[in-house]
Amino acid sequence: MNKKQIFLSGLRDGIPIGLGYFAVSFSLGIIAKKAGLNAIDGFFASALTSASAGEYGVFSQMVMHATYLEVALITLIANARYMLMSCALSQKFDKATSMLHRFFIGFYITDEIFGVTIARPGYIVPQYTYGAILAAIPLWGLGTSFGIIAGSILPTRAVSALSVALYGMFIAIIIPPAKKERSVLIAVSISFALSYICSIIPGINELSSGTRTIILTVLIAGVIAIIFPHEDDNKEATSCIESNEEVAS
Repeated sequence: MNKKQIFLSGLRDGIPIGLGYFAVSFSLGIIAKKAGLNAIDGFFASALTSASAGEYGVFSQMVMHATYLEVALITLIANARYMLMSCALSQKFDKATSMLHRFFIGFYITDEIFGVTIARPGYIVPQYTYGAILAAIPLWGLGTSFGIIAGSILPTRAVSALSVALYGMFIAIIIPPAKKERSVLIAVSISFALSYICSIIPGINELSSGTRTIILTVLIAGVIAIIFPHEDDNKEATSCIESNEEVAS
């Protein structure tokens, strides 16, 4: 596959992600309206942040007239899990990949874009991720804008119900690898159980969802890696190196 074909492949995979994003960010637009943002403000706030939990925290803090420091801290805590995702992706870049490509991909990493990117065999080809980003992120921003515009018309419960689409995307990303590897299925099952348990344990449930996600990710991934060590698939990587290097260069 050449660069154009890989880009179009990413664009295709990013469309369903973008549609889910539109539904979720639509409900965020209701909160953004309460925070005093107009449709243009909302578009750029979402397009440059692209994080549901982070944006919800920011918009909520703005409604409460929080300080810049408080807004910065809530954003850092809610979005810190993306640092883990970026670290994981860094292991799949060809050494020849420029820092500029790494920066832009890292900047726009979301849970779903990370999922479709990390699932591809061999090295990461930036053009694929750019295609997914181009399809998904603008729809995220547009959803927020439309939510702000419709905020005074539709009831909040109605637009919040649309966020169910995001859970459908998570399931679509989780199921295929869980069918192939028992370790993934076990990790997913444990994460579901512990996420619920941590949400009801006094003290722990006071932590933000982003902080709990980071702690559980490190613990579960570490334990699963020890119990089910995964050997590098050198043969598969070698077979993909030549074609991917030609595209990435």
